[in-house]
Amino acid sequence: MALPYKRIIVKIGSNVLTQADGLPDAARIEHLVAQIAALKAQGLEVIVVSSGAVASGRSLIKISDKADAVTSRQLLASVGQVKLLTLYAELFGQHQLVCSQVLVTKEDFRDRVHYLNMQNCFRALLQHNIVPIVNENDVISVTELMFTDNDELAGLIASMLDADALLILSNVDGIFNGDPKNPASELIAEIAPTTTSFSSFVTTQRSQFGRGGMITKCHMAHKVAQLGITVHIANGKTDNVLPRLLQEDVANTRFLPNKSASGKKKWIAHSESAAKGAVRVNAGAKTALTDATHAVSLLPIGVVSIIGEFQKGDIIRLLDEHEKPIGLGIAEYSSEKAQERLGQKNQKPLVHYDYLFINT
Repeated sequence: MALPYKRIIVKIGSNVLTQADGLPDAARIEHLVAQIAALKAQGLEVIVVSSGAVASGRSLIKISDKADAVTSRQLLASVGQVKLLTLYAELFGQHQLVCSQVLVTKEDFRDRVHYLNMQNCFRALLQHNIVPIVNENDVISVTELMFTDNDELAGLIASMLDADALLILSNVDGIFNGDPKNPASELIAEIAPTTTSFSSFVTTQRSQFGRGGMITKCHMAHKVAQLGITVHIANGKTDNVLPRLLQEDVANTRFLPNKSASGKKKWIAHSESAAKGAVRVNAGAKTALTDATHAVSLLPIGVVSIIGEFQKGDIIRLLDEHEKPIGLGIAEYSSEKAQERLGQKNQKPLVHYDYLFINT
């Protein structure tokens, strides 16, 4: 029985799109495009988050090993993005489909108005049956502007577009309870929303050509699943992996979704880098806020201290008494007023539960 998805994000990792020598695998890309075209023919909306620009650039120009690493990446991405999108356009054209290019940076997700404008653009593309090809703008994304990797970007896009599922294509079958290269390790078929730690069984080793590792994928996938979006991690080099995944006919790890969150909460969940300040809460407030069975607001009586300055409408971080992050929210009033009301009863919530995302 086919999984009941209507809108999916397909993230294609660097190790799927590249050969052992680091150059693009055109045959693999062609096979993936054919699979996406088949899904489109079935009526699915598909957004592709694709790595591969740097690898494509590497196939066109050579850069000295002594060159600055950041500058080299910018140069390869700038040249390679043209080749990569040209290839995608040609391959989708063979299936009578049009694709578009969407290059983004982390900064694009921080401003709420900019976020909504980007969301409207994606929706217009989907309404016209266009396949968006999304990638980080590596030409200007350096240091603090960079995503951890394209898994983080894919999670942001999935949340923004209220996708039914995010399919992460890697070079392994999914999450194992040990080193995937060890025959004794077993594939974990499902990961529940209540899972809180992955470090005990997930290797921290990074992929050969990508920036992130499996531990990064797990944390991102868990956050996206908390927002009501199913996440699958599968091997992108498996033949017909996408249709087989949707037919539940291929090995993969599925992160089971929690109850669906509002669009506002999905934005808040990924807005830590935009936080203007923080508040420390006492043990009682932490217990109430992290109770999944009840939705509660953060009241001043539960706040121990204010860290930094913020205004009404700013994103703020919520910390426990040991300064461990427990969530994010939108401040209902400024840090100055919050300081005045610190620990007081019968006061307006500092963060209303409608604008509160708790890490669970």
